[in-house]
Amino acid sequence: MTPPIPNSDSLENIIRRRRLNNFKQKVTSSNAVRKMGAYKYIGELYKKKQSDVLRFLLRVRCWEYRQLNVIHRASRPSRPDKARRLGYKAKQGYVVYRIRVRRGNRKKPVPKGATYGKPVRQGVNHLKFQRGLRSTAEERVGKRCGNLRVLNSYWVNQDGVYKYYEVILVDPNHKAIRRDPRINWIVAPVHKRREARGLTSIGKQNRGLGKGHRYNHTPARSTWKKHNTLSLRRYR
Repeated sequence: MTPPIPNSDSLENIIRRRRLNNFKQKVTSSNAVRKMGAYKYIGELYKKKQSDVLRFLLRVRCWEYRQLNVIHRASRPSRPDKARRLGYKAKQGYVVYRIRVRRGNRKKPVPKGATYGKPVRQGVNHLKFQRGLRSTAEERVGKRCGNLRVLNSYWVNQDGVYKYYEVILVDPNHKAIRRDPRINWIVAPVHKRREARGLTSIGKQNRGLGKGHRYNHTPARSTWKKHNTLSLRRYR
């Protein structure tokens, strides 16, 4: 006897079930790939600073920062994702300081606006500083904490008068830092006051330095001057 031929309905049902199972497997595998950690979510939040959540959070934090000193130590980074991307570790030897810097242009410190010079040099109010506010923040924190080394910094908040930054510092005398091969390069004396010499990330940006073929001769005037000037220093 020949075996009975199954119904077309049952065949269609079997095919549907198999397709459905394959689809479920694809969905579960794609979801497993797209999982994000907590820092990813925080980073995505900070990309939308005009959202209701961030606007409320930044407004409350800004009020808190205004009540504190100009330079103060933070118990922990207010943006842990950003701090970790810039080198911060939650271990001994790492410190975070928060600072506020007054926004806007610089005013020439002359009495009663009298510059005692030529008319072309009589500007007082609309003078632009060569470096940004973040670089200024790093320098002021480094001056306050002379025994620490400035690693990096990042923006945390701003209002109509001030910008607020958090600066990551490292203790070069701590054993946890000196024994860590990933960070003990900063222990060398050549890295003292690196923020005041334009060697941090924002310092290099302000100097016009970068990587790639577009940054070989920037800025052009200083490059020409460096290549065409003979400097005979007393101690060289």
